[in-house]
Amino acid sequence: MLTGKELPKVEKLEGDRTRALRQRKEKAIARGIPTTFPLFVDEAKGVVVKDVDGNVFIDFYGGIGVLNAGHRPDPVVEAIRGQIDKYLHTSFPIIHYEPYVALGEKLTQITPGNHEKRAMFVNSGAEGVENAVKIARAYTKKPGIVSFEGGFHGRTLLTMTLTSKVKPYKHGFGPFAPEIYKIPFAYCYRCAYNLKYPECEMACVDQIRRFFVSEVDPENIAAMVVEPVQGEGGFIVPPREFLSGLKRICEENNIVFIADEIQSGFARTGKMFAVENFDVIPDLMVTAKSIASGMVLSGVTGRADIMDAPGPAQIGGTYGGNPVACAAALATIEYMEKGKLAERAIEIGKLAVEKVKEMQSEHHQIGDVRALGAMIGVEFVKDRASLEPAKEATTMIRDECLKRGLIVLPSGIFGNVIRMLMPLVITDDQLNRAMSIFEESCEVVLKE
Repeated sequence: MLTGKELPKVEKLEGDRTRALRQRKEKAIARGIPTTFPLFVDEAKGVVVKDVDGNVFIDFYGGIGVLNAGHRPDPVVEAIRGQIDKYLHTSFPIIHYEPYVALGEKLTQITPGNHEKRAMFVNSGAEGVENAVKIARAYTKKPGIVSFEGGFHGRTLLTMTLTSKVKPYKHGFGPFAPEIYKIPFAYCYRCAYNLKYPECEMACVDQIRRFFVSEVDPENIAAMVVEPVQGEGGFIVPPREFLSGLKRICEENNIVFIADEIQSGFARTGKMFAVENFDVIPDLMVTAKSIASGMVLSGVTGRADIMDAPGPAQIGGTYGGNPVACAAALATIEYMEKGKLAERAIEIGKLAVEKVKEMQSEHHQIGDVRALGAMIGVEFVKDRASLEPAKEATTMIRDECLKRGLIVLPSGIFGNVIRMLMPLVITDDQLNRAMSIFEESCEVVLKE
């Protein structure tokens, strides 16, 4: 039985049990569901994952940002057990239940802003974004939506359209949803306008005003959907002025500002929500992933007047806000607050970034290191002058890490960013060992 405090131990990747399960998977599961790693989990606890062949790994991807509170936190497991002994499902729109209401109360309390708020719950991040867009359109009576290059919002038709990476997410799946407009994000390392911050004076914000003259009338735009820190796009942290500039433009044009906190929320960035680092209060916020420690749940929370724009039965769904998931979410949030995981995220980020910056001085292929709290991205390039993405090297580093017992995932529109999403319950010993593995892996791949 794992304690969650173990260090990695890898004897043989893809052993007999893994190979057998892989063969079953290939025969039964659609090929569109990829095999990123040759792993099948047997048990997980804290920041530790053990596979079916007994290998032990430190988890630096956290179920793609779902496990900020770690694998199987005890209070969450207890809350789940307590709820399943009562009832599993009724469908909240038909027969209400307290966990849904209690979670709504909690999110309206902890999300930014002192104004009156409402909440609603569905299942996935994409479904949350879809509902936020519906709510914004109902409120403004306008159809258009603005999103950003490098953004990722889901794989449904609408959210795939909002998303900015062609392969693998959009290729071959058109036509796409109408009335969606994209503009450049503040990706300062690869500025769309070939400028440097802060001398640029936030030209990317000024360009949006031009965009509303040259491309689309803001009178046609219902909402702007933005990740405060881009996730799949490469863990891109914008300057503080960027989000405040966007919010100001939204206020001037009766555009609903929707913060997609699906990956950046719940203590990851040193605040409960990433947007708090920028002193911006969104009109609507979409949450998912780490909201419930792996139980299926997402939500939209925001200004009461906007949230109440749709009429009865215009939002919701059969499974949305499942009582077991809501119970898990309430326990997860309490666990994060009591354990001060947002503060721990700052400590983790400081240690990890210091280590990678030391490595950066030795390896010219480490082009950029960026972080907000423990949301850390390391971008690899072939050389720092051309900024040519080093996708192949990034993949090789991922594979070398796995051999040594560390699970990391690439990201970025060019696939050249290693993202770090370690559970925030990681111990110092585990963190130091993980960073040593990362350093060793980079030395193997990036050696001159």
